[in-house]
Amino acid sequence: MGYRRVVVKLGTSVLTSGSKKLDKAHMVELARQMANLMKSGVEVVLCTSGAIAAGREHLQYPILPDTMAHKQLLAAVGQSQLILAWSQLFSLYGLHVGQLLLTRADLQDRERYLNARDTLNALLDNNIIPIINENDAVATNEIKVGDNDNLSARAALLCDADLLILLTDQKGLFDADPRTNPNAQLIKQVVNIDDSLRLLAGGSVSGLGTGGMATKLEAADIARRAGIEVVIASGHHPDVINKVALRESVGTHFSAIDSPLESRKQWILAGPASQGKLVVDDGAARAVVESGRSLLSKGITRIEGEFERGATILIVNTDTRVLAKGISRYCAADLRKISGKHSNEIEDILGYDYGDAAVHRNDMVVLENKEKAHVS
Repeated sequence: MGYRRVVVKLGTSVLTSGSKKLDKAHMVELARQMANLMKSGVEVVLCTSGAIAAGREHLQYPILPDTMAHKQLLAAVGQSQLILAWSQLFSLYGLHVGQLLLTRADLQDRERYLNARDTLNALLDNNIIPIINENDAVATNEIKVGDNDNLSARAALLCDADLLILLTDQKGLFDADPRTNPNAQLIKQVVNIDDSLRLLAGGSVSGLGTGGMATKLEAADIARRAGIEVVIASGHHPDVINKVALRESVGTHFSAIDSPLESRKQWILAGPASQGKLVVDDGAARAVVESGRSLLSKGITRIEGEFERGATILIVNTDTRVLAKGISRYCAADLRKISGKHSNEIEDILGYDYGDAAVHRNDMVVLENKEKAHVS
C-alpha cells in the first residue's frame, strides 16, 4: 500500500454515529478495516475517543453535576468499557490490543516521552494494536493535551508514523461551512496551512466531542512538520481507512513537509506546553525564520511570562505572529536583564553565561513560512 505505519484517530461522533451510545456495529466495521491493514503488512495505531460517552451509557445516563470530578468519574468507568469493546472487536480478526493512557505530562518530560515511544514500538513489533487515549480519569486542565486530534498527532510523532487519518463527522475541510452553505466545496488537497485556511475551521457538529475542525488543523500541522501525511475524512465513508491507505481521493489530504524535523525537534513541537513568549525585532525575526539562526539576546525586545531556564517558549514578532517554538537557555528574569544587549555582554551583566544564544537553533522549531516571514 505504500505506507508503513498508520495512526487512525476516531472521534466520539464517529464511534456513536451521532447518538448517545457506542455504535458497536460501526465499530466492528472500523475494526475490520484496520485489521485488513494489519494483514496487508501496515502497522496500525488507534487513537480513540469515546470514554466519557461509554461511561454514560454503562451507567445508564445518570444526571451528574457538570464538574471535573464527575467527568473523570465517567471517564474512569467508560475507559474500561471502551477498551473491552475494542479488545472484543479486534479479537474477531485474531488481533490483540494494548492500552496506553497519556497526559501532556507524559509528553513534556523527555524521558517519559521516550519511554512511551519504546512501549508503542514494542507493541507494534509484536503485532499488537496500540490503543491510545488521554488519561481523562486523572488529567487536570493543566496537564491535559485537551483533545484527541492533537493527541493523535503526538502519537504519530511518537511512533514515527507516515500517515495520520483523522476520522470525523465531516467529509473533510470545506471552503465554507457545509452546515449553512449548500454550495460549500470540499478542499481535496492542502499544501500549506495558513491563517486563511484556519478561518475556515468550524466546531464539532454533534457537540459530543472536544475537537472541531480547528483542532484537526492544529494536529495536521504538527504531523506534517514531522514528515507525516494527514487525511481528514468522514468516519462513515464506505471502507474509508483502506481507501485512504490506498491513496484514493477521499476527504482532505495534507502534504507532508519534505524536510521533516529530527527527533529532538519533534519532541519540542509535540510535547511541552509553551510557558512564555519572547518578542523580537525585525532583524531577529528574519534571522530566525529566513536564515535558520539562533535567537540572540540583542534581538529580544520584550519577555512575557515567568519561566525557568530550559522552559519551552514561543518566539513572536512585534505583530504577535508566532515565528518559532524553542527551549530557552535563560530564565525570564535573566532575559529581562540581557534583552537588547550583545552576547559578549551577558557574562558581565549576569556574572555567568549559558552560551551566546537565548534560544539555540538546535533547540528551536521554526513555525513561520519563509515566504511570509518578511516583517515590514
